[in-house]
Amino acid sequence: MTPPQTALHPDLQMPSPDELDTLTPEALAARLNGLSGTLGERLGIEVLTASRERLTARMPVEGNRQPAGRLHGGASLALAEELASVGTWLNLDVRRQVGVGVDVSGTHVRGVTDGHVTAEATLAYRGRTLMVWTVEVRDGRGRTTTLARCTCNVVTHGS
Repeated sequence: MTPPQTALHPDLQMPSPDELDTLTPEALAARLNGLSGTLGERLGIEVLTASRERLTARMPVEGNRQPAGRLHGGASLALAEELASVGTWLNLDVRRQVGVGVDVSGTHVRGVTDGHVTAEATLAYRGRTLMVWTVEVRDGRGRTTTLARCTCNVVTHGS
């Protein structure tokens, strides 16, 4: 079956709604990785698991530090928005709609200086035109580093 055409990244092979229900979270995540020319690629974000209600990903600290040597808070928020946007797409007919982040906020509770961080995004609210995600970012020892929330608008193509 040919994946539906989308207004998303041309390399993104989004599954059809029927196919989405047959993929494991890991198989779906594999389809979402490796998009060239994106901020996610530049930050080194790797989606690990994906479903309509929950996504996980990891991101290296190296290359994403602030001048003080810690993981940049903006990188953590970009990771949160990346997962929320992708999660929103998984709830839409991407031939007609796309999800775009319109609000992201976070509280950075612990600094990270090396290794990777892992993020878990959970769908908190699903409406027709709005989805809200909560995202927890953790360091390599499983300690919370950032608590974030991201709101995505659902935009119909041509709107």
